[in-house]
Amino acid sequence: MTRRVVLFFLAAFLLIGTAGQAQAAGYRYWSFWDRDGGSWVYATQGPSLVRPSDGDVQGFRFSVSENSGDAAQPRGTADFASVCAKTPAEEGRKRVALVLDFGTAPDAPSGETPPAPRTACARVSPDATTADALAAVAGPLRYDTNALLCAIAGYPESGCGEQVSQKNTAAPRQKDTSDDGGPSVGLVAGIAVIAALAGTATWQARRRRNATR
Repeated sequence: MTRRVVLFFLAAFLLIGTAGQAQAAGYRYWSFWDRDGGSWVYATQGPSLVRPSDGDVQGFRFSVSENSGDAAQPRGTADFASVCAKTPAEEGRKRVALVLDFGTAPDAPSGETPPAPRTACARVSPDATTADALAAVAGPLRYDTNALLCAIAGYPESGCGEQVSQKNTAAPRQKDTSDDGGPSVGLVAGIAVIAALAGTATWQARRRRNATR
């Protein structure tokens, strides 16, 4: 009986220990950002719905991330003045600065190499969306049947928001408050439950032994 209990506790502990690893998966996709002062803010709408104003700075970053909370931001500190310095204003048109970060090699699909990050100044009509601005300076673009942006300037050649394991990737993150070098809350709670069960089983075993004396 005691041996079976020990094996049960060991199996439960291993199951809890691997639960966090099973969740360590992310998605490989282009994230969309707005530049607010000196920082990037994850866009709440897709580029085909946003209509930027003249002077706006928007960015795209290709990476593997679990969700918007840990998505990698576009690198660099480009601002509107530097990106659009050689694109003069024109009446009846607006200028949108775009920062395009194709990501790192670990985030790239198998067999593909990410192009170097670059910037572009799109001069488009006043009612143009971010997708229109992007198409004007960074084509070809590729979308899936759900209008998800899959490729900018032809990168990547294939795939679109596919789920991948993060075990073999090195996608930089803004911040992951759950990964602070210590065990996760779920793991600690699981260990506590197992310890409590083990204590109960020991007490019951002692009680049975005393009853037979």
